[in-house]
Amino acid sequence: LETTNEELQSTNEELETMNEELQSTNEEVEAVNEEHRLRGEELNRLNAFLGSILGSLRDGVVVVDKDLLVRAWNNRAEDLWGIRADEVQGKNFMNLDIGLPLDELRHSIRACLSGEVPYQELMLDATNRRGRAIKCRVICTPMTSRDAITGVILVMEENNVAQPSRSAKSDDGPGGAS
Repeated sequence: LETTNEELQSTNEELETMNEELQSTNEEVEAVNEEHRLRGEELNRLNAFLGSILGSLRDGVVVVDKDLLVRAWNNRAEDLWGIRADEVQGKNFMNLDIGLPLDELRHSIRACLSGEVPYQELMLDATNRRGRAIKCRVICTPMTSRDAITGVILVMEENNVAQPSRSAKSDDGPGGAS
């Protein structure tokens, strides 16, 4: 009986030690969960802030990654081209069926992705979602992260005043063509 009692006490001590270890692990997990919750809330705030910025712009804004997959598409882009953001997210921009001549944009987007130019600006003949012919000014700008180009930001504005296409690379100064 005494031996059984000692074995039970030993087992009880082991169980108490395991319980303390489990409580300690549980506290660590709770701390990690709290950190994840706080980071998730911050991420939600930042996403709402970015969404507010994109939604407030009067121009259409589309962001594509290096693979030309759509990562952002604001309300004005929806209004211009008649396609909702959830319909284009993750889709290849060059394959979209919108009234913008995407083949004419291909070189400008590639030039921005390669770092060839700091931006490109084009004036394109396009057709808006209502079927009306428009002039669309498109500015392509490289998107960078940690000094690496990660995509292109396209800003699109309906502009019925024709202007010549231009880019920062071939800016004609007062002395003529560079």
